[in-house]
Amino acid sequence: MSKQIKPEEFDVIIRAVGLHPNGAGVDSLLTHLGIDLSHRTLQRRLAKLVASGRLVTEGAGRALRYKIRSITADLVIAPDMKMEASLESYIPLSPEGSEIRNHVRQPRQMRQPIGYNPEFLATYHPNETFYLTEGLRSQLRKIGTFEEVERPAGTFARDILTRLLIDLSWASSQLEGNTYSRLDTERLIEFGQVAEGKDAVETQMILNHKAAIELLVSEAGQIGFDRTTILNLHALLSDGLMVDPRACGRIRERLVEIGGSVYLPIAMSQRLDELFTVILDMATEIADPFEQAFFIMVHLPYLQPFEDVNKRTSRLAANIPLIRHNLCPLSFIDVPARAYIDAMLGVYELQRIELLRDVFVWAYERSCQQYLAVQRQLVPPDSFRLRYRKELTSAIKSMVSNHWLVTEEAARLAVPATVPETDRDHFVQMVLDELDNLYEGNALRFGLRPLEVAAWREAIDKHDGARM
Repeated sequence: MSKQIKPEEFDVIIRAVGLHPNGAGVDSLLTHLGIDLSHRTLQRRLAKLVASGRLVTEGAGRALRYKIRSITADLVIAPDMKMEASLESYIPLSPEGSEIRNHVRQPRQMRQPIGYNPEFLATYHPNETFYLTEGLRSQLRKIGTFEEVERPAGTFARDILTRLLIDLSWASSQLEGNTYSRLDTERLIEFGQVAEGKDAVETQMILNHKAAIELLVSEAGQIGFDRTTILNLHALLSDGLMVDPRACGRIRERLVEIGGSVYLPIAMSQRLDELFTVILDMATEIADPFEQAFFIMVHLPYLQPFEDVNKRTSRLAANIPLIRHNLCPLSFIDVPARAYIDAMLGVYELQRIELLRDVFVWAYERSCQQYLAVQRQLVPPDSFRLRYRKELTSAIKSMVSNHWLVTEEAARLAVPATVPETDRDHFVQMVLDELDNLYEGNALRFGLRPLEVAAWREAIDKHDGARM
């Protein structure tokens, strides 16, 4: 009797194929699957997926490649929408994800209005209930762990910070309808260059993401699922974008509606505040970082604690445990907006998480693929700098706060007593090199605010001008 194959084993293969838009051969898939399969076993499973219509083939012999079958909505749509639907970008789906997608694609008038269901949260018990199976959590940890060496919280995110700022700011903003291109986003973040013809709101949205990501990375050892972190995260993301500026970083006191949905969130501010606290407490209890990330992506938007910017806050908050554990961050790069919207509608209207789980897993695998390539281009970490990271921060902060000049004598005065005499020459040179490259855009890693750096620069300029 043949062995029964679990549906999730087919789903792993589908997701691996989905990471290759132009198709993938058997050998390529074997290197990306993360599960132990022989060449012949994988061929047999691919054949089953082709027979079931979930995959299609292209080429023959050694050139044979497997691709995801194009997905179109199985719904009645207007004639002028048929072309758009047939060309729609989507992701590989589980059968449950397809079921949810088809439901939320029905016309709004055919979907039953529904309010907040407290049982959805009440039936979740941290470390007993899991939205992500043990196999999925293990798979995500395997592909998201790029180094086994234990390093301070946020080290990996700091290593790829420039790329992360651009990718996550752009991709998360795109999911909100922002029309900035990735190149425009890069120019805005790195050079402050505003793209021509873009709405000021779009520019503000990108810059808000940058500020929020910098907070998560610079304060990686301090942040968590606590009120201070999440409220400040919302305040940064919503800065300049709320109708009422006082709503930034505050639990809402007004009724909100969700466009295109029949879901009606809670109206009472006191009840919102209570549930917000419960969600954060439960998230804090969850031990697995991936389950934590996904839990907050589900329940923060479902509660809608803020007047706006709930989904953006949840997407960045999902990165908190990943950054803290030095796992690959979740950038949402290449996630189709329609797939994400459908997934959130499934949570809002059905309290079902399977479609959002499909999006989350696919998005994380895609992010890992991106940052693995980035990591290979990184210079290996400087072990001396890593050993004296705290002392370096202390010395830099001391010199900047006291408006000291960038001289060897001043640097030697700033060296902490914990640096041995034998390492002081090397340490002093490291301090001088860092000060030469210090500016407002990279000051947060030393616990400095842009205004502090600007004041220090001004003091140095005045001193140099007085000597001339």
